[in-house]
Amino acid sequence: MRNLLFSILVRPAVLFVLGLNIRHRERLPEKGPCVIIANHNSHLDTLVLMSLFHGKSFSKVRPVAAGDYFMKNKFLAFFSTKVMNIIPIERRMTKDFQGMFQPILQSLDEDGIIILFPEGSRGEAEQLSKYKSGVYYLMRERPDIDVIPVFLHGLGKALPKGSFIFVPFFVDIFIGAPFKFTSDRKTFMDTLNSRMDALQKEGGFREW
Repeated sequence: MRNLLFSILVRPAVLFVLGLNIRHRERLPEKGPCVIIANHNSHLDTLVLMSLFHGKSFSKVRPVAAGDYFMKNKFLAFFSTKVMNIIPIERRMTKDFQGMFQPILQSLDEDGIIILFPEGSRGEAEQLSKYKSGVYYLMRERPDIDVIPVFLHGLGKALPKGSFIFVPFFVDIFIGAPFKFTSDRKTFMDTLNSRMDALQKEGGFREW
């Protein structure tokens, strides 16, 4: 049912309105468990990333999203849980990382393909923000799972933060090579930053 709803409601709209140029599609995982790390400029980010998956792989895709936002009314909660199949988490300070991440870890143990935005909230259009270290503590619990960086360009103009107008725009998607967790936090975060920076530079985009 979820696959059908997404195929009827979301994927056609995304593919019809937006032009997607996918670089290194062969790096897109066909199965889990894995964690996809992406930059976050628009509410369309998640829908576009989900649209890249089909069939059995799509059934394993679960975006991590802010529960306080996506569960705030019945319609949004229905769409978020029944169509997007989000993993809602609370955006609050805590030292109980294992407890907070338990739903994500359970999904990974069930071969889930997790979509995660370590910048947290949506940033300025086409600008990379500082990544929060929560992703380090998540991957520390499952150090053998692949981390796949993905850089999205264009969605910050198609539906920027604070806007409700969907503007047709050409979108570039750069899929990076997978890498693994390293126990030193600075090394891991530096690796993530350098991988995302490299994907951004690969496009040679001018500033907006």
